[in-house]
Amino acid sequence: MKTLFQSWQLWAFLSAFFATLTAIFAKIGIENINSDFATFVRTIVILFVLAALLAVTGQWQSSSTVSSRTYLFLVLSSCATGASWLCYLRALKVGDAARVAPIDKLSVVLVAIFLGERLSGTNWVGVVAIVIGAVLVAPK
Repeated sequence: MKTLFQSWQLWAFLSAFFATLTAIFAKIGIENINSDFATFVRTIVILFVLAALLAVTGQWQSSSTVSSRTYLFLVLSSCATGASWLCYLRALKVGDAARVAPIDKLSVVLVAIFLGERLSGTNWVGVVAIVIGAVLVAPK
């Protein structure tokens, strides 16, 4: 059981599962409000949930143990996350979730290209399949 919870595949699957719920709940939740305000509400909720999780699990970390480089990239990542959420909720506000979500997942393709990770031929076929899937699902 311990190795199951250390598996990146399990956590990636759970991420996909919760991303599915995110799209469904967000599409329903933004019906009658501004998408930027919806992003603000989501951010506040996440802040409180994570603070509670850190408190319950005892994972608070002293800020002095974190390097300035780490802080820099976490701040940049946070800005990118915020921009992604704003764009994602705006897209959901005006588009179908089943069309928005696959295009959002093109991030997999961009990460594979920009990080330069060594992927096998089979992995690259999967990356190309993601592009083809997004292209096929996106049109109305």
